[in-house]
Amino acid sequence: MQVMFGVLGPVTAWDERGRSVALKGPRHRAVLARLVLAKGRVVPVARLVDDLWADPPTDGVGAVRTFVAALRRALEPERPPRTPARLLVTEGPGYALRAHPGAVDARRFESLVETAAIAPAPRAATDLDEALALWRGPAYAEYADESWVRAERGRLLELRLHAVEAQAEARLALGRADRAVPDLDAHVSEHPWREDAWRLLALALYRTGRQGDALAVLRRARGLLVSQLGVDPGPALRGLEQDMLRQAPHLDPARSASATAPARGPQDAAGQVWARAAAAYDRSVPADARARLESTAGLLRSLAVTGGSGLEEARRHRVAAVEAAEALGDPELTARIIGRYDVPAVWTRVDDPEQTARILAATERTLRRLPAEGHDAARAALLATIGVESRGGGTPAATARARAREAAAEAERIARHLDDPALLAHALNSQYMQAFARTGLAPRRATTGAELVALATRHDLPSYEILGHLVRVQALGALGEFTAADTHAGAADRLAERHEVPLVGVFTRWYRALRGAADPETPLEAAEQGFREAAKALDGAGMPGLEQGLLPLALLCLRVARALPVPDALLGEDWGPYEPWARPLLLSTAGPRAEAMRSLAEVPDPPQDLLAEALWCLLGRAALSLDEPHIMRRARQHLAPASAEIAGAGSGVLTAGPVAGHLAALDEALNSLGEKES
Repeated sequence: MQVMFGVLGPVTAWDERGRSVALKGPRHRAVLARLVLAKGRVVPVARLVDDLWADPPTDGVGAVRTFVAALRRALEPERPPRTPARLLVTEGPGYALRAHPGAVDARRFESLVETAAIAPAPRAATDLDEALALWRGPAYAEYADESWVRAERGRLLELRLHAVEAQAEARLALGRADRAVPDLDAHVSEHPWREDAWRLLALALYRTGRQGDALAVLRRARGLLVSQLGVDPGPALRGLEQDMLRQAPHLDPARSASATAPARGPQDAAGQVWARAAAAYDRSVPADARARLESTAGLLRSLAVTGGSGLEEARRHRVAAVEAAEALGDPELTARIIGRYDVPAVWTRVDDPEQTARILAATERTLRRLPAEGHDAARAALLATIGVESRGGGTPAATARARAREAAAEAERIARHLDDPALLAHALNSQYMQAFARTGLAPRRATTGAELVALATRHDLPSYEILGHLVRVQALGALGEFTAADTHAGAADRLAERHEVPLVGVFTRWYRALRGAADPETPLEAAEQGFREAAKALDGAGMPGLEQGLLPLALLCLRVARALPVPDALLGEDWGPYEPWARPLLLSTAGPRAEAMRSLAEVPDPPQDLLAEALWCLLGRAALSLDEPHIMRRARQHLAPASAEIAGAGSGVLTAGPVAGHLAALDEALNSLGEKES
């Protein structure tokens, strides 16, 4: 029986005919809701007990097991007695709901909203109509007061509000302003602080010929914002009112299309504008003005995304700009200089550790010197910088990792409180960089990527929109959802072309090499050639943190994924930072056994980053080859949380095959060794 689950309203389930499944009492439904919320991950029984009761009964564990047994009978009524459940499964210390993402209305809703964000207006309108029709009431309606669901309810509500506004945008683009007005009118009544909703309603009214009503809406919005919040409308609302008063042609798409003249010599004109503006700035702003430092920081941000020497120069001059600001003794200026370089980051190994250490030290000093009151936005930007720059690629002390995660979480909290989209995007990038505390966190990173795409699309933050798509490529690749990952890779490429961000092509080219390698139908030679072609894109890209050792690591992981012998030639490759974790496996097949055993015994845990799962798989395979049970157990322990993922695919650049296969091999070997010992 195919079961569908609904949490966008009261928690419920339906069979394949659309009939409600009898779920018994509210605690049964609470267990189901909690498992749906976990998105396929295991929820320990102890956690379920704590979530179900403020004061758990003595036999809370037994009660939960009773609820689960009843849910299993309801969800799989035709399952023969004493056969394992296939939907609500027991795993480790708890339970997991193994429902297909499309079988859960909340996940279907998210998928439709994501697709609409990169689709043409007709498809976007259709997808958003379908997405919003899934809502039957407030998400997880009967559990609104439960702490375990509060954050998810808030996230889904925000996504729904965005979907309503995106639906209106699509209708306006299709010339259906009359259809947009009623829904937007209700929307602003329920959520009067959303300026974009007021803008869309006024524009829809204007395009239906109701100019007076449109202006009245803008004035009503201003009155509410000023009287209730004490703030003036933002530039979008102010500009729209002025445009309406002068009946600007661009407000009517038909009129603006006919009135638009082709630009003359755009490249020449751009060069001339740049040269004249730079000359005027040089004449007008004194050489020792602090404004020059702030302008430089903005320029370096743009320079960093050009790649190659531009990225290298941006890193170098960034350090100089920050240290120059510090030398002036102005922590507020220094905070602005550091915060303006919010360049999106998607790779977890830094390119220049020495420069990064200097930036981190300056950021911490600036945080300590910044006045305690009135600088929340600057403080959040500094905290986000710590989270982004304190990324993987090494084995930092536990205290440093804890500091970075704490900083990222605090940056996100402040950014959400301030309702600052650009700051929130920076903070989400910081949270993404800290989402590697253990293996198996691809679902969490997928959620962050989805929020980045939605947020950046809504607020016109193209660099973060690209980041969100790349994060989704990585996370969905780890989960084996390659069709969806393909869509995000294509969206990233289109945005990169439109906004002239060439570095994006490096990541999407590597992803497509991974995509080919992950397909068992791709011949080995073709898969290897795909990686070699992708490696060529790294030449001159200015990203040593990505480039060093990546190609041999990808080729080795490909061999491991396909259970093929490792060629001796790989021993002589430059493994860069990955040498400690590749060497034991290489020596186990082509070197002295004693040296291989010594190398394996001395190896540290892999860094907590995008390649952790792949490196643990290499260690596990080396331990299997050398019959070393201690490393087998370590590898198994660290890989277990990622049992549903494809090792290495979360990096977006390589694959070592399904983690489940590695775990099975380790379990078989450990069981065999246990039998021998007994």
